[in-house]
Amino acid sequence: MTLTGLWTSVTFVYIIGIGLASGVALTPSWSTAYETSSGALILEGYSAVGGFGKFCGVVVALGVIANNVPSTYAAALGCQVLGRYGKMVPRYLWVCVIVLVYFICAIVGRDHLFVIFQNFLALMGYWVVVFVSIVLEEHLIFRQNRGFNWSAWEDKKRLPVGAAALTAFLVGWVGAIVGMYQVWYVGPVAKLVGGIGADIGIWLGMGFALLTFPPLRYLELRKVER
Repeated sequence: MTLTGLWTSVTFVYIIGIGLASGVALTPSWSTAYETSSGALILEGYSAVGGFGKFCGVVVALGVIANNVPSTYAAALGCQVLGRYGKMVPRYLWVCVIVLVYFICAIVGRDHLFVIFQNFLALMGYWVVVFVSIVLEEHLIFRQNRGFNWSAWEDKKRLPVGAAALTAFLVGWVGAIVGMYQVWYVGPVAKLVGGIGADIGIWLGMGFALLTFPPLRYLELRKVER
């Protein structure tokens, strides 16, 4: 049920986004609104239903704010799991610090932050696929029979050293860099695709990580035994 609810809601929002993007190309008033901001585009898209459209625009705006709540909480958890020093700071203080950081970023960069994020967030896809590749191989290859010792989750003497994962992650990033095609950088391999270039950074990053991690992890298990 949870998966169905998530899938339905996300699909519905994607369809609305596709409709708005199509309207920008076909409707001059929508294109003008988009030049102002994405919020103005949403209001213009809902303008056909009058006051109810304005209400929907408010709901969307509040939804964006509400969407920050789980992300902020997850970021606070991430700060705490970085080590014992991070755990010493109460989670609510981490939440306050994180909110202050992105509030300052939003105020200072309000006129050009959207463009910065468009260029910066593209990097997320590269590192996420490399990270997921390493985690899946650890689960499917090395933990399928051994399982996990949940009592050792906070004992660094019994946890994996992480050298294999870190090395594979960095090698995966090399693949992503040589294969990425972005406004601010085009990798040497990306330039060769089809004569005009294409972004294959995700696939190269994933491939490099998938090929690198298993032998390194096997060697780590042999030498360190954890």
